[in-house]
Amino acid sequence: HNLPPGLEYLNQLDQIIIHQQVELLEAVLGTETSSKYEIKNPLGQRVYFAVEENGCFDRKLCSPLRAFTIRIADNAGREVIRVIRPLRCNSCCFPCFLQELEVQSPPGTIAGYVVQNWDPFLPKFTIQNQSKEDVLKISGPCATCGCFDDVDFEVKALNEMITIGKISKYWSGFVNNVFTNTANFGIQVPVDLDVRIKAVMIGACFLIDLMFFENSLDGL
Repeated sequence: HNLPPGLEYLNQLDQIIIHQQVELLEAVLGTETSSKYEIKNPLGQRVYFAVEENGCFDRKLCSPLRAFTIRIADNAGREVIRVIRPLRCNSCCFPCFLQELEVQSPPGTIAGYVVQNWDPFLPKFTIQNQSKEDVLKISGPCATCGCFDDVDFEVKALNEMITIGKISKYWSGFVNNVFTNTANFGIQVPVDLDVRIKAVMIGACFLIDLMFFENSLDGL
C-alpha cells in the first residue's frame, strides 16, 4: 500500500540485474560517454531503463568521482527513480567529505540515502531511509579487482553480524573488461524488503560501479 508510483514491480523481486549498455564510440575510441543501463528481473526481462546525466567536463576530469543524476524510467517511459550524486571525495584521508548519494522516488520525494563510511581497509556504506535513519550496512572486500571472478559486496543488518543479501559485480570476460567499461551487476535482497530501500540499493549499485569498477581493466 502507498507505494511510490512505478515501484510496484520491485515488490515482487528478490533479485535485480543491472546491465550497462556498450557505447560504440567508447568501445572503439576509448571516449567516455554517458552511461546507460538496463535494469532487469531474474528472467532477463527489462523492468527499467536508466540514463546518466552530466557534462563532458565531469566525465573527462572528475571521473570516477564525477557528480551525476541518473534518471530511471519504466517501460512506459515514466521516470520513477532519480539518483543524485554530488561531487565528493572517496579517500580515507578525508573522512568528513566521503560519498553520499540521494535516491528519490517519485522524483522530488526522498526514498533514502547511500552514505560511505570511513574505514582504512574495507569499502563500507550505510543505507538510510528517507528520514536518514540507518537501515542496512554494505561491506565490500579488501580487493575489488576480482581476478576472473565475481566481486561481492555483502548487505548486512545494522549489527553487521547477519548477511541478508549482496551486490555482485559479475566478471564479464577478458575482451569485455579490457576494451570497455561495461558493468553487469546483481542485487540480491529479501523479497519483503521495503521497495523504497530496494530503489536505494539500485543507487548503491551505481555508486559502487563508479567508485571501484570505472577503469576498463577492473575485473581482470
